[in-house]
Amino acid sequence: MPYAKGNIQIRIPKTIAKGKIVTGKARIIHPMETGFRKDKDTGITLPADYINDVKVYYGDTLISHFDWTYGVSKDPFLTFSIRADKEAPLKIIWQDNKGGTGEKTVQIVPR
Repeated sequence: MPYAKGNIQIRIPKTIAKGKIVTGKARIIHPMETGFRKDKDTGITLPADYINDVKVYYGDTLISHFDWTYGVSKDPFLTFSIRADKEAPLKIIWQDNKGGTGEKTVQIVPR
């Protein structure tokens, strides 16, 4: 997959039984630069560029909130659990220390 800062990949089970707890997984494509690493060619310190806030919503309810620092690795991966009790969107929103933002929504349809 080509690098596209901010893309979010979300995985949820294909079949979800109503009322069951399911695990969602997501990866956010982001360089997560600490501000301490130097460019190998120029020796110039690369500026800090990292996600510091991630929110996961199920419908209108905030179900997970992650408060990160520069210590999280490139293309961070996260997991979360939800009780699939309704048909509703699952939305992930992130913000980084430079003001960049991104979001992705998938629909949860329990059967």
